[in-house]
Amino acid sequence: MLSLLHIENIAVIEQADLQLGAGFNVLTGETGAGKSIVIDAISAIVGERAYRDMIRTGCEAALVTAVFTGVPELPWFAETGVPYDPEELMISRQVLSDGKNVCKVNGRPVTVTILRQLGLRLINIHGQHDSQQLFDEVTHLSLLDSYARNEPVRQAYSREYETLQSIRKELSALQMDEGEKLRRTEMLQHQVDEIHAARLQPGEEEALTARRTILENAEKLLSGVQSSVGALLGDEDSDGAVSLVTEAVRSLSRVQDYSEQLGAISQRLNALMYDLQDAAEELRDLREEFEFSPGELEAVESRLDTIYRLKKKYGGSVEQVLDYYQRAQTELDNMVFAEERVAALEQKQNQQLEAVQKAAKALHASRIAAAQSLQARITSELTQLDMPRAQFECKFTLVEPNPNGADMVCFLMSANIGEALKPLSKVASGGERARIMLAMKNVLAENDAVPTLIFDEVDAGISGRAAQKVADKLADLAQSKQVLCVTHLPQLAARADNHYLVSKHEADGRTFTKVQRLSFADRAEELARIIGGAEITETTRRSAEEMIGRSGG
Repeated sequence: MLSLLHIENIAVIEQADLQLGAGFNVLTGETGAGKSIVIDAISAIVGERAYRDMIRTGCEAALVTAVFTGVPELPWFAETGVPYDPEELMISRQVLSDGKNVCKVNGRPVTVTILRQLGLRLINIHGQHDSQQLFDEVTHLSLLDSYARNEPVRQAYSREYETLQSIRKELSALQMDEGEKLRRTEMLQHQVDEIHAARLQPGEEEALTARRTILENAEKLLSGVQSSVGALLGDEDSDGAVSLVTEAVRSLSRVQDYSEQLGAISQRLNALMYDLQDAAEELRDLREEFEFSPGELEAVESRLDTIYRLKKKYGGSVEQVLDYYQRAQTELDNMVFAEERVAALEQKQNQQLEAVQKAAKALHASRIAAAQSLQARITSELTQLDMPRAQFECKFTLVEPNPNGADMVCFLMSANIGEALKPLSKVASGGERARIMLAMKNVLAENDAVPTLIFDEVDAGISGRAAQKVADKLADLAQSKQVLCVTHLPQLAARADNHYLVSKHEADGRTFTKVQRLSFADRAEELARIIGGAEITETTRRSAEEMIGRSGG
């Protein structure tokens, strides 16, 4: 649960600490005192949007820090690498004047998105926006599924539906216009034939480019090699370097035993002799490689031109051209045999549609069962909230299978005997809307592991006995959850386990807001203010004390 909330420099709050307890907590105060600021601060700490406009005038940053206790080791910690502390969980969020946010969980920096993933597991805030969502029919199906806890059935349906969509996509690609099909087939056939006729080989372009360089310089190469071979091996007119070095080795071999220096030189010359012989052999082999037949250069140029044209049309390299060839051939084969493939896919589509419809029926059955239970529960909750004649119904409309199944759901309600069931959005009374929302939230919260519920403006449009019923319901809910409620109703405030007053005052030309926990006497004074307004009499004080006493506060 949320144990401590520390606020700095948010709107009119310079600094405030709110130490919350278990059970039913209420916030009261004059209109404009800053109750909504406290809720905004809690929203920020659980990853909701925060704006730089919320920073107190004259300050560079706003800061909210929260301490939670009793938080289990959620999978979120392992997924994010944030250290888990079984004693307490500390979250801080700083909003800077440049719009940037600095969020930390147990001292570890996290993004706002990751913080929100954790916040959804810690606190649910129910306010005006939630009421709007509840009365939006688009959300009704997801709310029913949440109550049904039918995730396995929905996942089974999703798998079948995604398979059907995949088949439909493949079938659509094959069922093209006949004229378009003919044009596409002719184009693919031309491309496949053109690439196939070229007989391209990986690495061929590099080898041809190297050969062209040799052929373009063949005369120079042959002349240079021939001269080098002559210099090494000699000719009819002179001895070559190999013969001369060989003669030097022979001459030194006869006298090398008489001098260590001559022996060393002789070894060096002997090694040089073998190196020269090897070089001469390699040059003679290269001479054959550099020889070419008439027309070879033209043939190489023509082949490189063919490769260049194919690359320009089908890819940046020979490998990419060959890859395109394989893909074009596959598409061509599919089109040539399209009729057989279409027939096979249509049969497969029909079979898969049956599987989708079967999964949709299972999903529909889970929703029907949940709807019957939800109808009974909501009706019971509304009775307890002083709406004994209310009727609640989940209206189903069967639709074509879609990603959410084959159901459309709309919540209907009648508040009084003799009135027809109408969509929730048609319910006019603000008090009825508030109680419907509370009934829905109370039922859905049973399936929700979130430990802390915050209600803002839950008392809108209600008073008297209905207000007492709402207070009793929130107090009952607080038996299993930590509840924080912002209220203007004495009936709700009287039932609180912990009562906090938000007040503001002016000093040195600035407005300051503070939050304080009230004692019994202070609670009676605050309830007297809520009951009697500006004029607080002994009668209103006694009424307030009596109300707190009756509520067990």
